[in-house]
Amino acid sequence: MRGPTKTFRLVAALLLGAAVALGGCSAEPASAPPPVRVAFVPKVDGIPYFQAMNTGGLEAAKQLGVQWTSVGPKTVDPAAQVAIMRDLIAKKADVIVVAPNDPAALAPVIAEARARGIHVLTSDTDAPGTQREVFVNQASAEGIGAALTDALMKRTGGAGKYAIVSCGPAAANLNTWIAVQKAYSAAHYPKAQLVETVYAGEDEDNATNLAKELMARHPDLTGLVGECTTSAPGVAKAVGEEQKIGQVFTVGVGTPQAIKPFLLDGSCSESVLWNVESLGYLTAWTAKQVADGKPLQPVNKVSLELPAVKYDAASKTVLLGDPLLITADNVDQFKY
Repeated sequence: MRGPTKTFRLVAALLLGAAVALGGCSAEPASAPPPVRVAFVPKVDGIPYFQAMNTGGLEAAKQLGVQWTSVGPKTVDPAAQVAIMRDLIAKKADVIVVAPNDPAALAPVIAEARARGIHVLTSDTDAPGTQREVFVNQASAEGIGAALTDALMKRTGGAGKYAIVSCGPAAANLNTWIAVQKAYSAAHYPKAQLVETVYAGEDEDNATNLAKELMARHPDLTGLVGECTTSAPGVAKAVGEEQKIGQVFTVGVGTPQAIKPFLLDGSCSESVLWNVESLGYLTAWTAKQVADGKPLQPVNKVSLELPAVKYDAASKTVLLGDPLLITADNVDQFKY
């Protein structure tokens, strides 16, 4: 039998080469990079405000391909936030976003995270003077302070004695708003007098009790401000229980569904807030931008709902927008 012809050998060699080439192309494709892991540390776990922020963060994460988790302390003790952040550092999170109860207490652990290559942002509450990279701000302090004061003075006729029930005494955002309220009231309502500021922590029942004590100490009190989302319903509840609706007017920073019963019965006149779910969404979006190394622009198109979010490079602050006024007429527009 004759051996293979030259033509046969040539065809066989070409086929073998093609098979080898195809075999080389059949290697497994490179795996996609893992998603950016963002951990949000609110002031305290389980309250409606931070639950709404978490809802917004989860929605953004779904759309942006981010892994978002929320891990909050059970109390407003700053040491609890420090412990959570240390655990997240050990787990090598890509980005930690924190709403500090006490900015000074968190400064060392923020520095520790940055030294390990972990990005750190603040949201809702800033930690000025620390190594945080960006602050995601819900509204300007001037806007919130002026809105709260105007809402109360509209009910008291721009005069009378009023008191503030705040939350954490070291909360930078609340203290900044209070400073604005004092200055704004002095300039625009000289007949009004702030008689006392007290601190309830993030505890609605404590806020209610403190408000009752304030009304007892100042029988001629005409107004109360609930400076945070737990003290706003707390002070309104106190006015209702003391049967002083129409005598002592309250305003505050209350989430819509928590403050709704008090808007309806008249114990709260108005709530000054912002879209909390949008704040959570913006927080997750900003975290991904920072993790991806994308510079923030003076004006950023974040989503259809947030088409023009401003960024101030000097203060490294992203601003959600202007505060909202929530009343009995529009409260049902908000589901949180």
